[in-house]
Amino acid sequence: MTDLLLWLHIGFAIFALGPVTAATMSTPRFIRAKDVSVLRYLHKTTRVYAIAAVGVFVFGVLLGREFLGRPYLSVSMTLFIVAAVLLVIVDRDQLTAIRVLGDENPNDDAKVQTGRIATLSGIVALIWLIILALMVWGNPS
Repeated sequence: MTDLLLWLHIGFAIFALGPVTAATMSTPRFIRAKDVSVLRYLHKTTRVYAIAAVGVFVFGVLLGREFLGRPYLSVSMTLFIVAAVLLVIVDRDQLTAIRVLGDENPNDDAKVQTGRIATLSGIVALIWLIILALMVWGNPS
Protein backbone atom coordinates (compact mmCIF):
# COMPACT_ATOMS: atom_id res chain seq x y z
CA MET A 1 0.00 0.00 0.00
CA THR A 2 2.88 2.36 0.75
CA ASP A 3 4.27 1.89 -2.76
CA LEU A 4 0.89 2.72 -4.30
CA LEU A 5 0.57 5.87 -2.18
CA LEU A 6 4.10 6.90 -3.15
CA TRP A 7 3.34 6.43 -6.84
CA LEU A 8 0.11 8.42 -6.53
CA HIS A 9 1.85 11.17 -4.57
CA ILE A 10 4.66 11.49 -7.13
CA GLY A 11 2.27 11.12 -10.07
CA PHE A 12 0.01 13.90 -8.84
CA ALA A 13 3.06 16.07 -8.15
CA ILE A 14 4.34 15.65 -11.70
CA PHE A 15 1.04 15.87 -13.56
CA ALA A 16 -0.63 18.59 -11.47
CA LEU A 17 2.07 20.91 -10.14
CA GLY A 18 3.93 21.25 -13.44
CA PRO A 19 0.93 22.37 -15.51
CA VAL A 20 -0.45 24.72 -12.85
CA THR A 21 2.97 26.35 -12.53
CA ALA A 22 3.35 26.69 -16.31
CA ALA A 23 -0.16 28.15 -16.67
CA THR A 24 0.27 30.73 -13.92
CA MET A 25 3.75 31.76 -14.99
CA SER A 26 2.73 32.29 -18.62
CA THR A 27 -0.38 34.32 -17.75
CA PRO A 28 1.38 37.74 -17.51
CA ARG A 29 2.70 37.40 -21.07
CA PHE A 30 -0.80 36.99 -22.44
CA ILE A 31 -2.18 39.79 -20.27
CA ARG A 32 0.40 42.11 -21.84
CA ALA A 33 -0.57 40.77 -25.28
CA LYS A 34 -4.26 41.34 -24.36
CA ASP A 35 -5.15 37.86 -25.64
CA VAL A 36 -8.35 37.18 -23.73
CA SER A 37 -9.05 33.81 -25.35
CA VAL A 38 -5.69 32.41 -24.22
CA LEU A 39 -6.23 33.99 -20.78
CA ARG A 40 -9.53 32.14 -20.45
CA TYR A 41 -7.77 28.89 -21.33
CA LEU A 42 -4.95 29.58 -18.84
CA HIS A 43 -7.50 30.41 -16.14
CA LYS A 44 -9.34 27.14 -16.73
CA THR A 45 -6.03 25.26 -16.76
CA THR A 46 -4.96 26.92 -13.51
CA ARG A 47 -8.24 26.05 -11.81
CA VAL A 48 -8.33 22.41 -12.96
CA TYR A 49 -4.72 21.63 -12.09
CA ALA A 50 -4.82 23.55 -8.81
CA ILE A 51 -7.74 21.36 -7.76
CA ALA A 52 -5.84 18.27 -8.94
CA ALA A 53 -2.84 19.42 -6.88
CA VAL A 54 -4.88 18.70 -3.75
CA GLY A 55 -4.16 15.05 -4.58
CA VAL A 56 -0.47 15.68 -3.91
CA PHE A 57 -1.33 16.87 -0.42
CA VAL A 58 -3.84 14.10 0.30
CA PHE A 59 -1.59 11.27 -0.85
CA GLY A 60 1.38 12.87 0.90
CA VAL A 61 -0.51 12.97 4.19
CA LEU A 62 -1.64 9.37 3.75
CA LEU A 63 1.90 8.31 2.87
CA GLY A 64 3.50 10.03 5.85
CA ARG A 65 0.69 9.50 8.35
CA GLU A 66 3.02 7.91 10.92
CA PHE A 67 5.65 10.66 10.62
CA LEU A 68 3.51 13.81 10.56
CA GLY A 69 5.29 15.16 13.63
CA ARG A 70 8.63 15.36 11.83
CA PRO A 71 9.67 18.94 11.09
CA TYR A 72 10.29 18.45 7.36
CA LEU A 73 6.74 17.17 6.87
CA SER A 74 5.18 19.93 8.98
CA VAL A 75 7.09 22.59 7.08
CA SER A 76 6.21 20.98 3.73
CA MET A 77 2.51 20.80 4.53
CA THR A 78 2.49 24.39 5.77
CA LEU A 79 4.24 25.58 2.61
CA PHE A 80 1.79 23.61 0.46
CA ILE A 81 -1.14 25.36 2.15
CA VAL A 82 0.55 28.74 1.62
CA ALA A 83 1.03 27.89 -2.08
CA ALA A 84 -2.64 26.86 -2.34
CA VAL A 85 -3.74 30.21 -0.89
CA LEU A 86 -1.46 32.03 -3.34
CA LEU A 87 -2.99 30.04 -6.20
CA VAL A 88 -6.45 31.20 -5.10
CA ILE A 89 -5.21 34.80 -5.31
CA VAL A 90 -3.71 34.14 -8.77
CA ASP A 91 -7.03 32.61 -9.88
CA ARG A 92 -8.86 35.73 -8.71
CA ASP A 93 -6.39 38.00 -10.50
CA GLN A 94 -6.72 35.98 -13.70
CA LEU A 95 -10.49 36.46 -13.59
CA THR A 96 -10.05 40.18 -12.96
CA ALA A 97 -7.62 40.50 -15.89
CA ILE A 98 -10.04 38.66 -18.17
CA ARG A 99 -12.87 40.96 -17.11
CA VAL A 100 -10.77 44.13 -17.47
CA LEU A 101 -9.35 43.21 -20.88
CA GLY A 102 -12.77 42.01 -22.07
CA ASP A 103 -14.26 45.45 -21.36
CA GLU A 104 -11.60 47.04 -23.59
CA ASN A 105 -11.32 50.09 -21.36
CA PRO A 106 -8.19 51.91 -22.54
CA ASN A 107 -7.59 53.29 -19.03
CA ASP A 108 -7.02 49.85 -17.48
CA ASP A 109 -4.58 47.40 -19.03
CA ALA A 110 -4.45 44.98 -16.06
CA LYS A 111 -0.90 45.99 -15.08
CA VAL A 112 -1.70 45.43 -11.41
CA GLN A 113 -2.81 41.88 -12.11
CA THR A 114 0.19 41.26 -14.37
CA GLY A 115 2.68 42.17 -11.67
CA ARG A 116 0.88 40.36 -8.88
CA ILE A 117 0.38 37.17 -10.92
CA ALA A 118 4.04 37.17 -11.99
CA THR A 119 5.21 37.65 -8.40
CA LEU A 120 2.90 35.10 -6.82
CA SER A 121 3.57 32.53 -9.56
CA GLY A 122 7.28 32.83 -8.94
CA ILE A 123 6.77 32.43 -5.20
CA VAL A 124 4.59 29.35 -5.76
CA ALA A 125 7.24 27.80 -8.04
CA LEU A 126 9.88 28.48 -5.39
CA ILE A 127 7.66 26.87 -2.74
CA TRP A 128 7.33 23.73 -4.89
CA LEU A 129 11.14 23.57 -5.14
CA ILE A 130 11.58 24.01 -1.39
CA ILE A 131 9.04 21.25 -0.74
CA LEU A 132 10.88 18.99 -3.21
CA ALA A 133 14.16 19.64 -1.42
CA LEU A 134 12.53 18.87 1.93
CA MET A 135 11.07 15.61 0.59
CA VAL A 136 14.39 14.47 -0.87
CA TRP A 137 16.85 15.63 1.81
CA GLY A 138 14.64 16.33 4.83
CA ASN A 139 14.03 12.74 5.87
CA PRO A 140 16.86 11.74 8.20
CA SER A 141 16.10 8.01 7.99
